[in-house]
Amino acid sequence: MKDGSNKPIRIVIIDSHTLVRTGLRLIIEGCPVLKVVGEARDANEAREIVATQKPDIILLKLDPFNSIGLEIIPQLSNASSGSRVILLARLDESQVLINAVREGVLGIVLQNQTPEILIKAIQKVHSGEVWIERSMIANLLSGLTNPQRLIKQDPHAESIAQLSPRERQVIKQIGQGLKNSQIAKQLCISETTVRHHLTSIYSKLGVSDRLELLVYANHYGLG
Repeated sequence: MKDGSNKPIRIVIIDSHTLVRTGLRLIIEGCPVLKVVGEARDANEAREIVATQKPDIILLKLDPFNSIGLEIIPQLSNASSGSRVILLARLDESQVLINAVREGVLGIVLQNQTPEILIKAIQKVHSGEVWIERSMIANLLSGLTNPQRLIKQDPHAESIAQLSPRERQVIKQIGQGLKNSQIAKQLCISETTVRHHLTSIYSKLGVSDRLELLVYANHYGLG
């Protein structure tokens, strides 16, 4: 567990299809360290149940036709700032995945994966890691503003070697999904200093925003 206790990981499932929610509940509750504390079929139910239950993990399947679009991600974060969002998605939704990560999603699990992978992703994201399957990295890279500059980088390139120890710490905090204010508190520095570090990191690695940094760090083991 994230806090070292025996408390189960509390999960809310958001999906417009009753059968899908039922199947996910059966999978999740088959693991003794996981517990489903609520389900929602639309945006209104989702916001209400997340605000009430304050779950550790929000398992989300987007469905714009039933009011569950990308805009719900920051709404859920506002309803429960401590909750971490895992998105159930298809590999061909590359642009959706990019936008979802930009909105704050910390885990992406493909719908064709096994129940074991889903359980592992939940546990990893709960422990503070970011879960992006390797099969999705190429698709995410291809959707960035200038993917060539990332693909051509070598894991031991000079740009990575130029990172300071503090910058590496900031990258790790970014990989855990922390905001600037949270990073500042963790590292006992000001938010202005965090922004300065990020500007330096972006310049050294040739990335332009947090998403590119997240993908880069995941790809080259910096997170």
